[in-house]
Amino acid sequence: MWNTYRVTHDFKPNKPWLLRFFDQIRFYPVSHEELGEFREQFSHGAVRLKIEEDTFRLRDYRQFLHDNADSIKEHKERQQRAFDAERLRWQASGQIGYAADMPAAQDDESSEQIEAGHVAVVSPVSGSIWKVAFSPGQSVKAGDTLVLVESMKMELPVTAPMDGVITQLRCSEGRAVAVAQTLLIMRPNDFRAVA
Repeated sequence: MWNTYRVTHDFKPNKPWLLRFFDQIRFYPVSHEELGEFREQFSHGAVRLKIEEDTFRLRDYRQFLHDNADSIKEHKERQQRAFDAERLRWQASGQIGYAADMPAAQDDESSEQIEAGHVAVVSPVSGSIWKVAFSPGQSVKAGDTLVLVESMKMELPVTAPMDGVITQLRCSEGRAVAVAQTLLIMRPNDFRAVA
């Protein structure tokens, strides 16, 4: 059986992807053997997900909630009971106060002087660098997406504040970043060096 993911944007096989607003995921039961095979294929980039384009209609969604209210309530109650039992197990095993080590943020060089007339482009949130779209020396236009920051399973574009040239990258894909951390340095097109 397929694990069917129903989404509203393009999916490129063998590429990491994130969910976007109104994406829907549909899960189907599979056997233990099928799950093992799926995981093995996934680790080799061989999984092909069934993607369907669809339109989200609030009226249909509300009707679905109304039609399934009893089973939804029953499921949520069962889910809450299971969660409460799990929390008791965490408490008994000392895991309640456990905090996982987060990946280290890339050394921030933002304390270094920025050349006069240049502009620092910073991260609006804490998260990790999902994609860097430009390299030093490349020209960009105001509004171009320079970096995608992933935070809370959402892609947040960091855009160019003006036309210019990228002079430094201070981040790399896969690395953690803090809010207000400098991601790159730009030289505006109207910049005139002072001799």
